[in-house]
Amino acid sequence: MARAGLESLLGSYPALKVIGGTDKDARGVESESPPDVLLVEADTLADPAVREAVDWASAGGPAVLLVHNPAVEPAVDALRAGVKAVLPSTMDGAEIALAIQAAAAGLVVLDAAGVETFLRVPSLVARGEKLTEALTGREVEVLELIAAGLGNKEIAARMTISEHTVKFHVASIMGKLGAGSRTEAVTLGIRHGLIMI
Repeated sequence: MARAGLESLLGSYPALKVIGGTDKDARGVESESPPDVLLVEADTLADPAVREAVDWASAGGPAVLLVHNPAVEPAVDALRAGVKAVLPSTMDGAEIALAIQAAAAGLVVLDAAGVETFLRVPSLVARGEKLTEALTGREVEVLELIAAGLGNKEIAARMTISEHTVKFHVASIMGKLGAGSRTEAVTLGIRHGLIMI
C-alpha cells in the first residue's frame, strides 16, 4: 500500500522509478539492482526501517527519511551517520522528488522548520564535547587552509612559515581536537564552530 502511494505521488516524475529493495518481479526474481537513493517512511526515527536506512547511509548509499514524528537528537544522529535528508512525511510529491534528486547528487536536505529547530539547539552542534585545549589563532588559520584542501608545503608557502612549523601546527591541531586524520580534524573544527566552509 505504501509503495502504491509512493508510486502515485512520484508518478509524474519520469526521472524517478520506484523499486522495492526485496520485492520480486512476476518471475519471482529479486530486483536486479540496488536503488540509487533509499527512501524510507516511518512513524519515528526509532523504527527498524530507519536503522536499515542509517546502515545503508553509513555504507555510502544516499538515504532520505520521511518521518511522521521526527525528534531532533535522533535526526541529528541520522544526519551524522550519512543520511541525506530527514523530512516530515507531510511533504508533497514535488518536495520528495527534489529531496531524492538532491540526495542522489550528494546534498543534504532539511525543510525550513528542521533547519530552524537545529539552529535553536546549539548543544547539538558539538554535543557537549569540550576541547581539552583551545586552538591558537595560528592553528585556526592552518585548519582553515587544511579545510581548503592545501597540503603542508602549500600552507607553508601561503603563511610564509617553514614546512616543519606547519607539521608542528597540524600535529597540535589533531591532538587538541582528538582527530585521527586531517579530514576528521576539519570535521571536528566545523562541529566546534572553529571554521566555516
